[in-house]
Amino acid sequence: MNTWTKMIIAAISITVIIVAGTLVYFQYFTRRRLMISTTTSLDDTGLLDEIKKTYEAKHPIDLSFIPVGTGIAIQHAQKGDVDLTLVHSPSNEQTLLEGGDGVCRKIIAYNFFTIVGDPSDPAGIKELNVTAALKRIVEYGNNQTGRLWVTRGDNSGTHQKEQSLWKSAGFNYSTVSAKPWYVNASQAMGEDLMMTQQFSAYTLSDIGTYLKYERDGRIHLTAYMIEEKALLNVYSVIAVNPAKHENVSFGDAIDFIKYLVSDEGQQLIENYGSSNYTQNLFHRAVQLLKQNSTSQIAQWIEDYAFFNGTECPQQYRDGHPELYN
Repeated sequence: MNTWTKMIIAAISITVIIVAGTLVYFQYFTRRRLMISTTTSLDDTGLLDEIKKTYEAKHPIDLSFIPVGTGIAIQHAQKGDVDLTLVHSPSNEQTLLEGGDGVCRKIIAYNFFTIVGDPSDPAGIKELNVTAALKRIVEYGNNQTGRLWVTRGDNSGTHQKEQSLWKSAGFNYSTVSAKPWYVNASQAMGEDLMMTQQFSAYTLSDIGTYLKYERDGRIHLTAYMIEEKALLNVYSVIAVNPAKHENVSFGDAIDFIKYLVSDEGQQLIENYGSSNYTQNLFHRAVQLLKQNSTSQIAQWIEDYAFFNGTECPQQYRDGHPELYN
């Protein structure tokens, strides 16, 4: 091999190394990061992993989800520690908007909570509605010494829903939660479910996490509640307000919201896990609400999760009318 040939081979090799290095640089060092505080229920089901994989394949963005209870997720947004939040507590979401920390709220999905418990059903709540079931659980619990109810106890959206259900059933939550049969898990939904099984007790769970843990063989509990208005669970995404928190990646947050409400994003939510379970883990909400549907579910969502007749009042839309057409 002569000197000229060696020089050509060396030049080609150097070019290949430079091109490869450039591709690596642009792939790994020019990708932006989007910080998202969210609920443990979305994380426990695996939905967020699927969203992350699908979105990152088409966008130069790394999604970083921080799964915590909704109360803490909202706090992250209020401090400007994240770019957006994905949660399920309308009252907390309204506080985020009205406090000036959140904008561009969009309802993206819904499912239902359910009371799950030991298959032996010690309190006899089968075929009861949620109000009657809670009354039966209190009656039974007050007449035995075991542990009967496990709560998240973490100010999550699930914990807040539980508190509202006790109130609707006519009970003072402070009184109920002090009962010896009432156990505070202070854990995420998955851990709460496993503790419920340990005590052969009952708990309130979102249907998605329950189905995932049941199918994976991590729990063997029965879901006793059917879909009813009082058990509706609505998920919303909210961008952190750049006017108050200048460090946030607002443009990328809006792009991600647009993906979640797009046909592709909504189809992913609707289809996730549908082939592996007896029912959907989540249901898409955007088209249902956009059609001004008179369906019962749409009316339930509006009654439960709308503010002043809309998912996001005009003053909190931050100049993005396209999200609400």
